[in-house]
Amino acid sequence: MARPIAQSPMASKRWLLLCLLLPLPFFIVPSNPGRGIRLELTHVDARGPLAGADRVRRAAERSHRRVNGLLAAPPASTLRSDGGGAGAATAAASVHASMATYLVDLAIGTPPLALTAVLDTGSDLIWTQCDAPCRRCFPQPTPLYAPATSATYANVSCTSNLCDALPRPRPSSRCSTPTTCAYYFSYGDGSSTDGVLATEAFAFGSGAGATVHTLSFGCGTDNLGGTDNSSGLVGMGRGPLSLVSQLGVTRFSYCFTPFNDTTASSPLFLGTSANLSPAAKSTPFVANPAGAPRRSSSYYYLSLEGITVGDTLLPVDPSVFEITASGRGGVIIDSGTTFTALEERAFVALARAVAASVALPLASGAHLGLGLCFAAPEGKGPEAVAVPRLVLHFDGADMELPRGSLVVEDRVAGVACLGMVSARGMSVLGSMQQQNMHILYDIERGVLSFEPTNCGEL
Repeated sequence: MARPIAQSPMASKRWLLLCLLLPLPFFIVPSNPGRGIRLELTHVDARGPLAGADRVRRAAERSHRRVNGLLAAPPASTLRSDGGGAGAATAAASVHASMATYLVDLAIGTPPLALTAVLDTGSDLIWTQCDAPCRRCFPQPTPLYAPATSATYANVSCTSNLCDALPRPRPSSRCSTPTTCAYYFSYGDGSSTDGVLATEAFAFGSGAGATVHTLSFGCGTDNLGGTDNSSGLVGMGRGPLSLVSQLGVTRFSYCFTPFNDTTASSPLFLGTSANLSPAAKSTPFVANPAGAPRRSSSYYYLSLEGITVGDTLLPVDPSVFEITASGRGGVIIDSGTTFTALEERAFVALARAVAASVALPLASGAHLGLGLCFAAPEGKGPEAVAVPRLVLHFDGADMELPRGSLVVEDRVAGVACLGMVSARGMSVLGSMQQQNMHILYDIERGVLSFEPTNCGEL
């Protein structure tokens, strides 16, 4: 099978000159430019036969693996010494997205090939599996993208700014044949993608949707692991190669429909369509002190100052939620973690307070992967478990979580569990605790805003 045609040195120079002349190297054509872009997200388990306890168990497994992956990452990226070939610039980074939660439909190439990708606020690179040919590819629900069949595919030169945006690329002096920009990204759960950086036309949404021309992406030809019913990933993080950064989008928002709703999609808004009411609360993003401009974290860090259960503020030192000088710890908001993970000291205090206020016997949640569960009253079902009010106190904004965002149930076993998990070293605000909450990422102002919303009615 034919490989994609590499750009000649002269073509690479022309591409670089074009990028310098244009005010923006990428442009987007929405179906209604005045209203921004709306996309529909699908929960990964809505595309399979899972229901009830199986969905809870899978969500817990994903949450544990995701957080373990976040914790396993080194503070700075490291270079990969193998792969890429002569003259190729190779960069390695540890990212954390392969356990999917929400999926987005898109199309790539000319003519367009429909794909489904993981939407991830915790990483940057946009990538898909490529038949160029593919040395190792995991099973996916759609055909592999073949660059050789697309009229708009182009390799990225290793001397370009796009290649330089990869974490810690090799010096340009190693680019004696500047025709290919190789990358390697490893994920916290052991999966990885290896290939070349390229540009291509992408279309998002149904119908006319929105078309993005010359969007940079990873064309993966050696991939390990899997991405749960999808063919790749769309990074929404803070780094230069994410979708929002490449488009120059200054704001985006999403609204996750309830965890147990397997039919309704969740809206994602890009650009001017991302708006909340004046009643929304806002809290600033926090910078990672260890992140230099070229290696700054992709994560959206928040300042969590405390947690109230019922009417009592938990006796947890606020330093438990702070980022250390070396860049460890802290609290991030994440679309790829289902159940909120609290640093162990905070989780223990929370679990004790919740258990003390629920007048029901404890039950084992080992089969679900959850640590705090209650036996449902006989004949009344798990929904009778009345958990106390729970408020997350962020810098400048309190987020009160309703019961529907706190409790998951196994009706067959007759147990109801707190939909949170324990972690050692950091905390993550997961998607279940964000459900029916319209969440706005205002990148320009550097704040996260939110307000309770019936997401199914947006």
